[in-house]
Amino acid sequence: MRRKDREIKDPERIREILDKGRIMHLGLSDQPYPYVVPVHYGYQFDEKGLILYFHGADEGHKLDLLRQDNSVCAQIDCEVEDISGGDVPCRYSSTYASLIRYGQGEILESIEDKTMAMKCLMHNQTHREFEFSEEMLKRVCLVRIRVESYTRKEKRNPVI
Repeated sequence: MRRKDREIKDPERIREILDKGRIMHLGLSDQPYPYVVPVHYGYQFDEKGLILYFHGADEGHKLDLLRQDNSVCAQIDCEVEDISGGDVPCRYSSTYASLIRYGQGEILESIEDKTMAMKCLMHNQTHREFEFSEEMLKRVCLVRIRVESYTRKEKRNPVI
């Protein structure tokens, strides 16, 4: 990371960003261009590391690509606001907090794994607890991303 002064090291701040973010941009390998798609996500974050989950239909381009190459890049941001540069164009900017992660996507098969993933996803999206029937879980595809590395940084509004 080039701007070490913007690096986020506090685990509670990382959790706050994960909680505030609503959409994860998922990058997959495709030809001739990378394929990026927005998805809802859930997560588990503890001393063992970060695991992300997303869901979708059990067929389609996203899953076709994941089955060909399960290497993924995932990005979440929040707290995005414009910073005015006044009459100086190069001073315009934005505040933000972001996490960019790299890992391997794994399509979940077991009902137990799918249940855990959906609980994490729905908790992150709604802050509520839900129960899921086996029938519901059979109709949805859930993917777990075991995060191998990530960058985390933020730019705050300068004090004027």
